[in-house]
Amino acid sequence: MKKYLIVSLILLLAGCSGTRVLHTETGDNADLTRYQSFDFFQVKASGDTVSALFTERINVLKEAITVEMERRGYHYTTNHPQLLVNIGIRIKEEVQTRETDWRTDGAPRYIGQRNYSWKSEVIEVGRYHEGTVAIHLVDAAENKMVWRGIVRGIVPENQKNVQAEVQKGISMLFDKFPVPKKQ
Repeated sequence: MKKYLIVSLILLLAGCSGTRVLHTETGDNADLTRYQSFDFFQVKASGDTVSALFTERINVLKEAITVEMERRGYHYTTNHPQLLVNIGIRIKEEVQTRETDWRTDGAPRYIGQRNYSWKSEVIEVGRYHEGTVAIHLVDAAENKMVWRGIVRGIVPENQKNVQAEVQKGISMLFDKFPVPKKQ
């Protein structure tokens, strides 16, 4: 009984994880086992919205993708790769809110003689950043998408946790990849 309780707790905690795979798709008639090598498209970003940590975080993503691709038998090369990896990133600031409630927020405040008032309101309780990463694998010779996947998660405030969260998210995404890990 204790064993089942522990397993249930682990599954519950895993289900509450902020990172989730949104979508994966294999291209029409794509045979991903026929490819052996990969490289990355050049990442281009400009403007005042690009943060100082952009290059560092792109490299963290590239490292995590490289690990997962190599686990599946592909090797990284810049010399005529068969697959090109395109990375799309979107970071959005989200506002966490809650609605005030009579039961949790107490009795109304006294506003004036025999004039009591209370209304339900939506109030901000926090802000956080949510990141979405889209990965497209493209056949380099045909310039045709052969697989894509999208993963979303909370971007940690603490820089020390970014690499671990990226690795977790990319690993979850590649668990849905049609080519299994090599033993």
